[in-house]
Amino acid sequence: MDICDLPQLSPTKPQQLISIVIPTLNEEEGIEKTIRSIPQKKLNDLGYNLEIIIIDGNSTDLTREIATRMGARVILEKRKGYGRAFKTGFSEARGDILVTLDADGTYPAEIIPEYIQGLTEKELDFITANRFSNISNGAMDSYHKFGNEVLSLFMRLLYSINVRDSQSGMWIMTRTFIESINIVSDDFSMSEEIKIIAFRYFKALELDGKYYKRLGKVKLATFSDGWRNLKYLVRYRSLINNAVKPPVDLLEKEGIDIDADSYVI
Repeated sequence: MDICDLPQLSPTKPQQLISIVIPTLNEEEGIEKTIRSIPQKKLNDLGYNLEIIIIDGNSTDLTREIATRMGARVILEKRKGYGRAFKTGFSEARGDILVTLDADGTYPAEIIPEYIQGLTEKELDFITANRFSNISNGAMDSYHKFGNEVLSLFMRLLYSINVRDSQSGMWIMTRTFIESINIVSDDFSMSEEIKIIAFRYFKALELDGKYYKRLGKVKLATFSDGWRNLKYLVRYRSLINNAVKPPVDLLEKEGIDIDADSYVI
């Protein structure tokens, strides 16, 4: 769906909180630009407060220092994994709406207000940005593009969901959504897992996005991570029945602690 089809921006009720969750590992080259690209004033003018949460995987460079200086809340997460970082971030986030970005300047943070407006006006639970609708020259090599196409095709075939970019890491979602699901993966495959859940069981939409050239060193290993993600797509068919948590009244009836940490397995 084209971003231009979203409703016009207008102020919302005050005091709603937006949580921007960003995983990092040695991202000193990109973290400052990433945080600066978040349109904080525009979001404030629309009636939103903002918190920026950095989930750092024990960086050995100046990532944490730069993020702290930029006003972000930095949380050290020594357990490894892209998905693990997000699960920790989700548990720490206090926002009514959660937004995810990478710390390398690749995602269009400037469009966050439009995405949020679309989420609220269309009463959606989840939005994911399609990087391939507008990708900058040199932002992704041919191997990564091919791998993404293969993974996205398998996801569409296995789960009957219409998603063109299964590996996108820019999501906009409600707190209700994230508190209603169980996420298993601690790795890059978490990106495809959360989309499968969103598009199978909730009101979800894939919108046109952008993808800029990365600042800093690439962390993704094309073949090993791609193969791992493909295997997870097949394996997840046996796990999907537990993707959505039972209603609260059923949990209470069965004596399960509903205040226990959600979406973390």
